[in-house]
Amino acid sequence: MRPDPAPHLDRAKLLAARYKAAEARPYLASALYALTVVPSAGVRTMGVDRHWRCYVSPAFVEATEVVELAGVWIHEVAHLLRDHHGRAERLPAADQRDHVRVNIAQDCEINDDLLADGLALPEGRMEPRLYGLPTGGLFETYLPAIPPTPHGPDCGSGAHGNPGPWELGEGGPARVGPVEAEALRRQTAEAVRDHRRTRGRIPAGWARWAEELLEPTVDWRQALAGAVREAAAWAAGAVDYTYRRPSRRTPALGGRVVLPSLRRPLPRVAVVVDTSGSMGPDDLAAALAEVTGVLREVGVGGNRVAVLACDADVHAVTRVRSAGEVTLAGGGGTDMRVGIGAALALPDRPNMVVVLTDGYTPWPDETPSCRLIAALIGEDPPAPPSWVETVRVAGPGPA
Repeated sequence: MRPDPAPHLDRAKLLAARYKAAEARPYLASALYALTVVPSAGVRTMGVDRHWRCYVSPAFVEATEVVELAGVWIHEVAHLLRDHHGRAERLPAADQRDHVRVNIAQDCEINDDLLADGLALPEGRMEPRLYGLPTGGLFETYLPAIPPTPHGPDCGSGAHGNPGPWELGEGGPARVGPVEAEALRRQTAEAVRDHRRTRGRIPAGWARWAEELLEPTVDWRQALAGAVREAAAWAAGAVDYTYRRPSRRTPALGGRVVLPSLRRPLPRVAVVVDTSGSMGPDDLAAALAEVTGVLREVGVGGNRVAVLACDADVHAVTRVRSAGEVTLAGGGGTDMRVGIGAALALPDRPNMVVVLTDGYTPWPDETPSCRLIAALIGEDPPAPPSWVETVRVAGPGPA
């Protein structure tokens, strides 16, 4: 569909407003200038599609001050940067069909950040306080409290996901594809982070968005389980040949030659537990329970798991079937190299070593001859060497 003709758009005023927005919020400049302007009499104010085309009403531009237009530019690009249309597609079907409520909730997510940042917006804007909602939320949390509304904002398919009659569609010109869009999001998130480091002041909503995009929050239990399962599968893949059970192909050779069969051994695992004074016993017990539970799920149990309690020395070596059997001794300094070395020196050398620690420890100078996973416990643990597989146990400790 072709856009409605709108020959009287005051482009100079509109582009001056975009320049003002980019100058005031330079970390959004790349995203703002990626938007393609499409004049249209069919849109009431301004709206975006998922291809980063910005549809603009000439009448709205004429009636709105430049300072407020600058705020609307930032509002519209925020829909695209925050991937509102992608998130809307994950809503229940009934909510997806009610794009007015979805758009109101999305506007509430954006506008409270913009107003807190001192930006001017036109009258009639949607804010959480209008619905008795707290600021700082995501639109998904606002949506249930938004009542059915026959009329409301329409920021386009780039927001709620439902194409408006004034949009150009898939075949229109000047499209930004999904890969380019994701690159723009990451570039903008990095600019937000850099701006925060150098100048200090970034609205909380933008800072949170950038942090979650660049360092997405992952359930540490799922990440730990995945790392342990992968390492266990890798260790179990170390097949060898054995003559204890001849190969099934032996009879075909008439008994003249006995062929060995392949043996797939179960991996042996050592769990090195940091019991230095900085580690809380509740955190250790919970994290250890997660590890032993995962090992049990992948078939590694009985006497194939050794737990070493270690601070600056190894105080206990226990072969366990459950976390309740573990003896956690120690409480002194910290050197996980000692525990890793002791694990590798066990009579039954492990294929995998899992280290539960707060990270405040020296590490070996080189990669050991096994898989090494560090489960880092605490709020801001220092990173181990890059060759150590790392899972961060976020928060004050396991729940």
